[in-house]
Formats: sequence, structure tokens, C-alpha cells
Amino acid sequence: MSPISVRGLAVASASAVTAVGSVVGAASPGTTQTNDAEATAAGSTLLADLPAGQQAQVQTASLTQQADAQAVQADASARKGAEEAARRAAAETAVAKKEAAEKAAKERTEAKTAPAHSSAVVPAKSSYTVAEIQAIARQIVPSGQFQCFSNIVDRESGWNMQALNASSGAYGLMQALPGYKYAAAGSDWHTNPATQIKWGLNYMNSTYGSPCQAWSFWQTHHAY
Repeated sequence: MSPISVRGLAVASASAVTAVGSVVGAASPGTTQTNDAEATAAGSTLLADLPAGQQAQVQTASLTQQADAQAVQADASARKGAEEAARRAAAETAVAKKEAAEKAAKERTEAKTAPAHSSAVVPAKSSYTVAEIQAIARQIVPSGQFQCFSNIVDRESGWNMQALNASSGAYGLMQALPGYKYAAAGSDWHTNPATQIKWGLNYMNSTYGSPCQAWSFWQTHHAY
């Protein structure tokens, strides 16, 4: 066997890192500087003496190892970034839920101030205009909840206190079903819009927490 073949087998049996390390002069543990220099020189000669195909294999192995190391580092960085993004999303969700809960609690508190308004005296009349009924509602419904309350009444009855749904039997401003439910707020529910309004406000508060929460439900279901 020729000297070149012997040296070629020696290099081919070494790892890619060791071969490349020898080329650039990487020291091996447990040797002196003199031996390192000799090993480096010998290693350089050995790699240079290899056929071009074997040199390419050694270099490819080294590049592959470097690429694998970079891929591992990139994967770790990606996982870290994903974990940070998940923590931020969880924190944002928690803040949003807290704000929603605080808003709902505020609406319930506002809605519970209704009794201070519901004692308003409404003069008995044979008929009422829409503007008059809305003015009565403003005296009964808390100001922060009035627009939501109004949105529902607009769609349920158009502020007609005698509105009747012929197919279901729902009646009045709030389209109570059956209509005699209004009697829980007063026996004059046929003729007094305030009685229907008080019943409607109490229904929204007890069922949904407030008129605005009832309105949120209505927008999704078109009923409340």
C-alpha cells in the first residue's frame, strides 16, 4: 500500500470535526505545543494528499455538523419566542376579561339605581305619544342604560304600548309573553306605559344584569 493510501485511510477514519480542526490547527488535549504544531502540519498534508472526492466528503461532513448546530440553536430560539408570545397573549386575555368583568359589574350597579327613578309619578291619560312614553322611560331607566333599553323597545314594539303580536300573543312595549306578566309591576299595565317600562327594566336586570347586557344578547339572538 502506498504512503498516500495509508494517510487517506487515517483521515477517512477520523471525525469531520477532528479533520477540519487539524487543518486549522486545533489542539488535541494532552499534547505539547510542539506536538500540536507537528500534528497540524501533518494534518494539513494528509488532507491535501487526499483525493478531491474524499476532501469534499470531509468538508461536507463539517458543514453538515455546523448546519445541525445552527438548526438546534434556531429551534431553541423559536421555542423561546413562541413561549414569550403565549405569555403575552395570556396576559392580554386576562386583562380583557378583567375589564369586561369590571364593566359588567358597573352596569349592574348602575341598573340597581333604578328604584330611585321608578317612583316617578305618571299622570293617567287615555293615550300617549311616542315622545311622551320615551320621556317617561327616561325618568325610570338609569341614564347610562337608557340607550340600550331604547334600542330593544324600538325593535320590539316601536314604542307602541298596545303593540300585539298576532301569532305569539306578545304584548306592549316590551312584548311580554303573555301580556299579563306586566301585572307584576301594576294592575294598570293596559293603560300605563310606566308600568310596562318598570316591568321591562326589572326583567332585563334580573335576567341579564342590565339593559345593556340584554341589548348585547338581543343583537346576537334578535330576541331577549
